[in-house]
Amino acid sequence: SVPQKKQTPAPSGCLPQRSGLGMLTLSSMFPSPKSQHCNVSGDGRRECPPSSLQTAFFYVSLYLVAIAQSGHKPCVQAFGADQFDVTDPGESSSRGSFFNWWYFGVCGSATVTVAIMSYVQDNVSWGLGFGVPCVIMLLALLVFLLGTRTYRFYDSGGGEGDSAFSRVGKAMKAWRKRSPEGDCAEDAVLMEEVRGLARLFPIWATCLLYGVVFAQPPTLFTKQAATLDRRIGSSSLEVPPAAVQCFLGVSVITCIVLYDRVLVPVARRITGVASGITMLQRIGTGMALALSALVAAALVEMRRLGAARDAGVVDQPGEVVPMSLWWIVPQYVLLGAADVFAMVGMQEFFYDQMPVELKSLGLALYLSVLGVGSFISSFLISVIDGLTRRDGGTSWFADNLNRGHLDYFYLLLAALSALELLAFLYFSANYIYKRKLVNVH
Repeated sequence: SVPQKKQTPAPSGCLPQRSGLGMLTLSSMFPSPKSQHCNVSGDGRRECPPSSLQTAFFYVSLYLVAIAQSGHKPCVQAFGADQFDVTDPGESSSRGSFFNWWYFGVCGSATVTVAIMSYVQDNVSWGLGFGVPCVIMLLALLVFLLGTRTYRFYDSGGGEGDSAFSRVGKAMKAWRKRSPEGDCAEDAVLMEEVRGLARLFPIWATCLLYGVVFAQPPTLFTKQAATLDRRIGSSSLEVPPAAVQCFLGVSVITCIVLYDRVLVPVARRITGVASGITMLQRIGTGMALALSALVAAALVEMRRLGAARDAGVVDQPGEVVPMSLWWIVPQYVLLGAADVFAMVGMQEFFYDQMPVELKSLGLALYLSVLGVGSFISSFLISVIDGLTRRDGGTSWFADNLNRGHLDYFYLLLAALSALELLAFLYFSANYIYKRKLVNVH
């Protein structure tokens, strides 16, 4: 049967992303000018500063990857979710699992990348470290193209005027010229879409602090882990600081399987809702788990500072704090569980509640939570760093973490997260879903 007409964006960004990775590979392979002064590091490696051409090429490559991600990420999710027919109860129910397994794939590949490629880049070569993802991206593009004949493409029934941004512009224009009577049918539809977008804004705003929490594992959590004893058992094998993020990926992968195969079937029998719990309930649960992860991180940091004092290494930042790496694992596990609820919940919510012509824009709205959250995190750190350094004080984020206070920062984020959760519960309690949730009874 012919599906209902709507606009479906074709996944974009594959070619720019592959080009960006290719340029990164080349930038790492450019030889440094022989005339440059090179230094010898403590472990005997020869380190030469990059040339201006290398630096420029490297940053162009990074920005090209960023541009590709902005087109690829929201569109590929919307395109994948659009392969399910919402008018079919079976396919509509399966669409919820699609978001779970899509995130499973993303986190699974990221975990393997962090575990293996960080070692390759540090111990083999950066050229190979960037080259392998470039080749994999090329293979992914070929697989995508091979499947073209099997995809569902929905006809929007219009031309350029039906693009997402054009439709938003037309909706705002209709809203400005609205009158009590005389509106045409199209303007009425557009105005209803504006109202729908406005109802999403409080939910989006109360999710922003989760983006701040999401920014901590690759930054402060990693810096925290770098000071710990990272040896595996009694062997000489030491876990690289960046590889500690694998705990987050493993937690996400495990929790997605438990959520989709255990929690949803059990909750479905209790609530009668096909998805087990509603999308907003799922996001709220994730926020609560993120709050617990921050409290755990603060407690671990307090213990780490105490261990540094007891060992007399407070003023020796190069020394390993006599505290096992395993102490930091719970905060990664809790945050991984939070991601399964909040991150996947936001993906499905902003996709599902957008008008049919604006699905990819809805997923871009979800991604903006992470981007804006990172900016907020940077702003908070800059302000707190400036305030705590004032009058000769010691920054909470001092280079010597043994003199800093990451525990205070984690507790501050926990307090803000608690306020965010309360605001989210208020707005979600008054939110009316665009369409009724599928019921199993």
